[in-house]
Amino acid sequence: MSTNISKQKREDLLAKIKEIRTFISAAPQDENTGNLLSYLSELEKDVNGKKYGLVFEEHREEIDKVLDTHTPVLTEDEELFIDNGGQMNFLIEGDNIASLKLLEKTHKGKIDLIYIDPPYNTGNQDFIYNDEYISSDDLFKHSQWLSFMEKRLRFAKSLLKSNGCIFMSIDNNEFAQLKLLSDKVFGDENFVTSIHVEMSATQGMKVKAAKQGNIVKNGEFILVYKMDGTKNVGKTLLIDPVKYDAHYNSFLVKEGICYSEISLSEAVSKDSSIINALQLLGFLDKKNRLPNKNIADAYDKCDAFRDWVNCNAESICRTHDTISIDEEQKRKMTINKVYNYSSDSRDYLICKNEKNEVYQRILLSEKLSVADDFYNTYGPTRIRGDWWAGFYLDMGNISKEGNVEFANGKKPKRLIKQIVKFASKSKSDIILDFFAGSGTTGHAIMELNSEDEGNRKFILCTSNENNICKDVTYKRLSGVINKEDYKASLKYYKIEYIPVSERMYYEYADELLHHIRELVELENGVNFTNNAEIAIVLTEEELDGFVANIEDFSRCKKLYMGHDLLPTEEQAEAMSLHEIEVNIIPDYYYRDLQEG
Repeated sequence: MSTNISKQKREDLLAKIKEIRTFISAAPQDENTGNLLSYLSELEKDVNGKKYGLVFEEHREEIDKVLDTHTPVLTEDEELFIDNGGQMNFLIEGDNIASLKLLEKTHKGKIDLIYIDPPYNTGNQDFIYNDEYISSDDLFKHSQWLSFMEKRLRFAKSLLKSNGCIFMSIDNNEFAQLKLLSDKVFGDENFVTSIHVEMSATQGMKVKAAKQGNIVKNGEFILVYKMDGTKNVGKTLLIDPVKYDAHYNSFLVKEGICYSEISLSEAVSKDSSIINALQLLGFLDKKNRLPNKNIADAYDKCDAFRDWVNCNAESICRTHDTISIDEEQKRKMTINKVYNYSSDSRDYLICKNEKNEVYQRILLSEKLSVADDFYNTYGPTRIRGDWWAGFYLDMGNISKEGNVEFANGKKPKRLIKQIVKFASKSKSDIILDFFAGSGTTGHAIMELNSEDEGNRKFILCTSNENNICKDVTYKRLSGVINKEDYKASLKYYKIEYIPVSERMYYEYADELLHHIRELVELENGVNFTNNAEIAIVLTEEELDGFVANIEDFSRCKKLYMGHDLLPTEEQAEAMSLHEIEVNIIPDYYYRDLQEG
């Protein structure tokens, strides 16, 4: 039988504390002895405390100081409202602690799925704490990150449904710390798995590093935790149905020693041998072209197209990232002239574009051989475990996803779609991302809804550091809604703060009243602006005006009414006569302030 040495040391220390307490208790009692006995009790409590888990220095953020004296509220930027039918989604600009604090009022226990991609704390200006970047040599870099994350994860837990779950992207820098922190917050019994995602291939400079004896980084992780009431995280099989990377959408036509580039769609439209097959299966548009979004399905489901792609593999490619070519090679190159370049056992086509910039294309032949192996082994789909291979193929074209630049790195849209499709329990789930970044989560959800006629809704929260929320997140979401005509609407809220310290509730209650509308919209997924079917009244004057002009609200079907309003018998009868459903706005939005 093993001996618990730590337990023995703890019991010895407690015995010594007991002796000191006995000695002090026997001495004449005064204020000093009382303090000493109190100190001993604190020491005893600390010694008896938790002996396994994560221990770190707690830190306060600037937002903590703001929230000590202010309460956050939401204000809509109505000029940025997008009304395109479908589900109502929300983008919140501001510190995500403040956003989560407000969401706890409107969505406590209501969120089905959370996905976050927090700062990785690499020391390379990716994590700001109290307006300063945390460097790799900061002695408290881990504890500051953990303090930052713990508060946000506790809010996340309170927001999730009893059968909800959370997916968290992370890399080696904070993987171990996040695992222990999440065990503490969600309970280690609710840990589901650690997914390994292949985000890069060993190529280019990584080959050189590997030859020098280094183990190069190819993957990242996604930690998955469930709530107590969750039996199975996924509703469906976790599969990878993509056998063809739709980024391979360029076709090289050789003319002598030079190449010209046309789209894959154009190349397909010129080959009558596969047009009928694709048309019968519904993959072509009205102009007999194959849209990029249909390429993967066509490859998977149309034998004729798959055969055509295999026969033309040497001509099909995708534009890839700029690579380092030495000066001698550059001097040999001319615009549109193609060279083979094999630094890592893969075949590349190296070209110069019209700006005389060197870029590369990866030949499709290698990708197809992998895809065919999977297809022959697993059939039309492949069941995934915790090893998610192949996402490095998305990374080569990720800068173009959503048509926005994002220096801190995007996650592939296909990755987020896979998570949402697998983990959302229904097609009407609410998904939250409070590290929204470039808005990939929102984009993925809208695309998935379009594909499976879903009605999932998203709430995205992000700061506006360097105008990211408006210039990147909103720009991407609005752009894809307009371009793809997604049936989705979007409200843009900003976090503002009302001072409450040294003020009685009644002194600022009217200020809070001006921000109730946004909370009602957020909680119920509705829009009051220019919406004749719903209305809101928060004061007796507004109620009197609504009923007095009720004939002007002939299309109104639902009225949201403040909890402290009491309609007269005549007013109640008028609303009933016009078949207006009355919803009482809860008093819990700011109850904590009233009680304080």
